[in-house]
Amino acid sequence: MSARRISGVDGRAIPLRGHDVDTDRIIPARFLRAVTFEGLEAHVFEDDRASWPDHQGRHAFDDPRFAGAAILVVNRNFGCGSSREHAPQALQRWGIAAIVGESFSEIFFGNALALGLPCVSVDAGVASWLQELVEREPGTRLRVDLDVLSVSAAGRSAPVALPAPARDALITGGWDATGLLLEDYEQVRARAAQLPYLRGFPEKTAS
Repeated sequence: MSARRISGVDGRAIPLRGHDVDTDRIIPARFLRAVTFEGLEAHVFEDDRASWPDHQGRHAFDDPRFAGAAILVVNRNFGCGSSREHAPQALQRWGIAAIVGESFSEIFFGNALALGLPCVSVDAGVASWLQELVEREPGTRLRVDLDVLSVSAAGRSAPVALPAPARDALITGGWDATGLLLEDYEQVRARAAQLPYLRGFPEKTAS
């Protein structure tokens, strides 16, 4: 196993309009009682999907035109509210591999980064352009490029913002601490051998 390095994300997009979309809307609190994150993807925006029809009478996450999308396009202050890490977990498990938006809650941004889920910021005009484009032409593919910090679609490109430490962590694989450890496990084994409180314990092998 090696650390996963993320220099960009390509794919179709799903537009989600609205400011201040909080984590309780992304994944309602009643689904947080599970021991693991498995199955959360089935409940993404569950309450919104039931009560807030959009996109020709359907919420974007129920609209078959956006099924299989990898890039979520949002507006201002996405992921605000409680600090639940279940929100980015649910989105990633649904299939989202990158989020483009006007701005993000700091805690949501950090939780997403810990999963290798890039959240890049654009100005309001770019967010509106991307949402309108994808609503009009759902098959349009977007490219979020972390090397050059841009988002491109339909022959047009626009700049994106991403804090330098977050960009470096994604590109180098630094966000993936477990993967980095397993890349050179001999160093881990050698260090463990120097620790007296670990001597004498059988080493478990990864399954």
